[in-house]
Amino acid sequence: MKMLFLLLIAATVLPSSGINVNGSINNEGVCLCSVVLPDAPFPVEKVEYLEITSEKLRISMEQEINKVRQYSRAVSVHSSKLVNLTLRLEKMETGHGYTQLDFELLKLEIQDLETLTSQLKLSLNGSNSIIDRLYVEITNISRTVNELESFDKQNVLAFRKEVARLRKQLADCEKNRAPPTLPPIEKGSCNHNGLRQIGDPTIIQRNYNGDRYKYGGWGKDSIPPPNKKELYWVAPLNLDKRILSSFRVYNSLNNLQLYTNPITRSLPGSYRAQGSGMVLYNNSLYYNCYNSRNMCKYNIQTGRVRRQTLSGAAYNDRYSYAGVTYQDIDFAVDESGLWVIYCPEANAGNAVIGKINEATFTVEKTWVTRLYKPGATNSFIICGVLYAIRPVQPKIEEVFYTFDTRTGEENQISVKMGKVSEKLGSVNYNPADHKLYVYSDGYLVTYDVIFEHKSPMTSTIAN
Repeated sequence: MKMLFLLLIAATVLPSSGINVNGSINNEGVCLCSVVLPDAPFPVEKVEYLEITSEKLRISMEQEINKVRQYSRAVSVHSSKLVNLTLRLEKMETGHGYTQLDFELLKLEIQDLETLTSQLKLSLNGSNSIIDRLYVEITNISRTVNELESFDKQNVLAFRKEVARLRKQLADCEKNRAPPTLPPIEKGSCNHNGLRQIGDPTIIQRNYNGDRYKYGGWGKDSIPPPNKKELYWVAPLNLDKRILSSFRVYNSLNNLQLYTNPITRSLPGSYRAQGSGMVLYNNSLYYNCYNSRNMCKYNIQTGRVRRQTLSGAAYNDRYSYAGVTYQDIDFAVDESGLWVIYCPEANAGNAVIGKINEATFTVEKTWVTRLYKPGATNSFIICGVLYAIRPVQPKIEEVFYTFDTRTGEENQISVKMGKVSEKLGSVNYNPADHKLYVYSDGYLVTYDVIFEHKSPMTSTIAN
């Protein structure tokens, strides 16, 4: 049986070419033979290579098929966009409203379509009728848009650009134009809407007694005598910061600055002044009589003194201004005449404004305010409106409060006012030149007062 099996194998393997096979019998009587096979093994490695290559081709094919599917979807979407672009372009060609933004948006969309079409053509490695037709349509639309934008038959874009340019020029002109030059407010006039600004301080001179005399008052008579063009006065308090025994007047600012040609006036002993609330008006000095609630009026021509009690007024440093002593009774002048600012004992520090009848030297009318006088640095009156000052920084004061005697209205405002030194001994407004005259730590200082102009319509109605 074994011998037969081997022969069968030999017959199967050996080609039928008549090749002889030699055999022999071993000691056990078994037949042995040797077969020499040809050198042609089965190509296993080639089969494996073919299998790997086939798998790579399958994956690459699937990737390309997916790309085609994606591009097909993109072509579908962009075909819709192309239809939309065509409709919009037709609308623009018929002359309906369009802007530069419309052109820019169209250009961006057309650019996207051109990019996609180029990618499709490259990916397909050849011509495709659908892609070619789509590319031609996109190119035509792009050309039409460029022509329409450059031609602009109705000049709509050019007109709108010109309007935008003119608007910008007008805006720049409005921004850079200088404020209108308005005529100055006439001196002594109340044809304005009140205080708008206070100018920078100007130091005129030091008081004639020197640096040690920190408190007092000074100013300019708004109604000088007929024989004098100007009349300035300077009244430094004694070193006790309370008593005024004498003061000087000058016939010009030049004389005051040079300390030349002064006219000294001495107050009678029983009519000395106290505090720095004095003011010179119509050739007379008004002040608080020493150690009393009396008002005094001293005529600088005759030397005559009149006295009048200010009923109920606190005095002797009860309700003076902040940082200033014995200015319980403060006189002021405005366009309408003479005023007095004081605190009745019953008001517990709230200021009262009194209008003085110059002829009778009496207070003919009063207004009660809610201004706490010891909380203010000082005050002045312009056109019947009381303005109160308070410190906000060592070198800055603020006009913060107003009371209008014409309407009875009180308001909070904020108008800054610079200082040359910390203390303001007195503040006097002069309607004849629209200046504030401030006695500040012994120095004589002026400020220009700037008013808010009335609108033309308001002025017309007022007239």
